[in-house]
Amino acid sequence: MTRAFHPDDPHATPLVGGEPYAVERQVLTGVPCLVERPAPGREVRAVCVVYHGAWASKEGKLGVYAALAAWGAAVVLPDAALHGERQGDTPPGLNAREFVWESVRRTVAEAPALLDAAQAAYGRGPVWVVGSSMGGYVAQTLARTEARVARAAALITSGVWREPQVRRPDLQAFLDRHRPLAHAPDAVPTPLFLGSGGADPVFPLEEHHAPTVAAYRAAYASAGCPDALRESVYPGVGHYTSVRMRDDTLAFLLGSP
Repeated sequence: MTRAFHPDDPHATPLVGGEPYAVERQVLTGVPCLVERPAPGREVRAVCVVYHGAWASKEGKLGVYAALAAWGAAVVLPDAALHGERQGDTPPGLNAREFVWESVRRTVAEAPALLDAAQAAYGRGPVWVVGSSMGGYVAQTLARTEARVARAAALITSGVWREPQVRRPDLQAFLDRHRPLAHAPDAVPTPLFLGSGGADPVFPLEEHHAPTVAAYRAAYASAGCPDALRESVYPGVGHYTSVRMRDDTLAFLLGSP
């Protein structure tokens, strides 16, 4: 429906830096999503899928990357498998770490179909992926396995993937097949950004960020494209996406130095 408005006092609408954007709910190949997109009539220039962390939901990411929608991207915020509207899909008998990795495994498996649906709805521009915490596991995996991913950012996360509490053979096989420390070269040459909090109690720097960055740095340097890898540590930041971390992610996705 088209509604008339007075040009000197138009409809109130979500804004970022004075630029309007729209928010809509979609179910893409069975995955409940919220989508922040350019205002109606504006071209969609890219698709950015943002994956949340464990025990969170798509609603928690609303507004965080809305500047991308104002720029021209469709920002797709899915509920990860077993999360949000999908909690009822959780199989019985999982311990806490198995729950996380079963969610990651299912979310990675459904990602190609989700991207198909997102591109059908919003156009076949560049595809970006952002993930925080558990979502960072997904983002790192898709940077290696999904050819359409042009840029990936993995925040407050780890590439170590040593999980003694995970006893299910199928989840152990997933870990072994995709562990970034072992398979970092497969991400090359996809531009990758790793951001970690300097005071993160979940992923202490020396145990997680340092070895993860070292593995990727060696892989990208060996391939002759060290500048495609960026990393940053944010002093005093715990296990959350800080404002500067978010702003650096936006700059990375938009190709700023």
